[in-house]
Amino acid sequence: MTATTDYQPRTAQDAARIVRDNLWMHFTPQDADTGADVPVIVRGEGAYIYDNQGRRYLDGLAGLFAVQVGHGREELAQAAACQTRELAYFPLWGYATPPALDLAERLAIAAPGDINRVFFTVSGGESVETAWKLIRQYFKLIGKPTKHKVISRSMAYHGTSMGALSITGIPGAKADFEPLVPSTLRVPNTNFYRATEHPDDYEAYGLWAADRIEEAILFEGPETVAAVFLEPVQNTGGCFVPPPGYFQRVREICDRHDVLLVSDEVICAFGRLGYDFGAKKFGYQPDIITTAKGLTSGYAALGAVLVSDRIFEPFKNGATFMHGSTYGGHPVSCAVAMANLDIMENEDLYGHVRNNEAAFRSTLEKLYDLPIVGEVRGSGFFWAVELVKDKTTKERFTDEDAHRILKGHVSKALFEAGLHCRADDRAEPVIQLAPPLICGQAQFDEMEQALRHALTGAMKLI
Repeated sequence: MTATTDYQPRTAQDAARIVRDNLWMHFTPQDADTGADVPVIVRGEGAYIYDNQGRRYLDGLAGLFAVQVGHGREELAQAAACQTRELAYFPLWGYATPPALDLAERLAIAAPGDINRVFFTVSGGESVETAWKLIRQYFKLIGKPTKHKVISRSMAYHGTSMGALSITGIPGAKADFEPLVPSTLRVPNTNFYRATEHPDDYEAYGLWAADRIEEAILFEGPETVAAVFLEPVQNTGGCFVPPPGYFQRVREICDRHDVLLVSDEVICAFGRLGYDFGAKKFGYQPDIITTAKGLTSGYAALGAVLVSDRIFEPFKNGATFMHGSTYGGHPVSCAVAMANLDIMENEDLYGHVRNNEAAFRSTLEKLYDLPIVGEVRGSGFFWAVELVKDKTTKERFTDEDAHRILKGHVSKALFEAGLHCRADDRAEPVIQLAPPLICGQAQFDEMEQALRHALTGAMKLI
């Protein structure tokens, strides 16, 4: 394809001026130096991105856990262009479009169990927001209007809109926007590395964590609790994997108390864990699945809420779900999603992830020879490296030291070494890696070498 405009590389001074005066970046501290040294990413190809100075970086975070099939896929650009020529936009408010029909049917066929209804959104946070509203109306329709409370896990991220942020379990992300939507509760996550209960028995710890959900339901009163929102592998805190039996116990608890299980798969769906849905990997049946990100590999904005027949049943008698958005199920986005899923199927990217998961893990585990590396954990192509002050005792860094080491050194050192990934200090300090699903051993080795370089430098700061 020929670009309609030629990009003229901006100088670092130009970029800094526009960031300082015009562009408000997301999740970015604002101060007098905002804009200084801001990377300007202008191009992507395969597993790599390039800045306006021509420097190449391995995209070890798939943009933001999204670019499953890699950058620069001509098939996706063509799908968007073809759909734009045919029908650039029309809403789903009482109408349908061919791409939305095709994608809804495809997702329903792929989803586990009796999940057959698809409500399109624009983003992951909007999918979570939509799910909560849907759940509230569902319980009103079946005559249980007092069931409105939601349980989620400590440090779990579920979005930034007021409802999704209320479900989010990260105190620091919420403080500036309180009071939030009431009726949300927190339970322990599955961070076995920091377990104080059953620290020597992984499965027992998982069952203990699941039982805390039932404890919360009983404390609040089952007649008031509507749903539990859980990621298959929890993102914030560093890729907490569910112990064996955890989700099966949660499912039993939800069934016992008529509580819905929402699998928040904004990150985990569409290959990140080697399956189209993370619930399949861990063998549990959700009532609702929330998705976004990998559905289009980030090439277009699209999310989806996948709903079981049981939840849809009371809406079949003429009820209206008074919710929607201008761009939910945008025809261009749906066309891109269809082409994206075609690529994953044709190139067997789910199988590729499963076949290379062990190699990815073993490559990262080479870092265990560094005293600062406490644990390597994750699943599929979704991994975290937790940093500690003392490996033997698992001693934590202070908040100040964690911020100084991660933000002051590690983030910059990794980028200078040619690796884009995430250094996160919202819980224990971790470095997260979630590269495009097309990556292999060469990219695993690049990540390990960049991490080794940055962490060796960080140890000098302790």
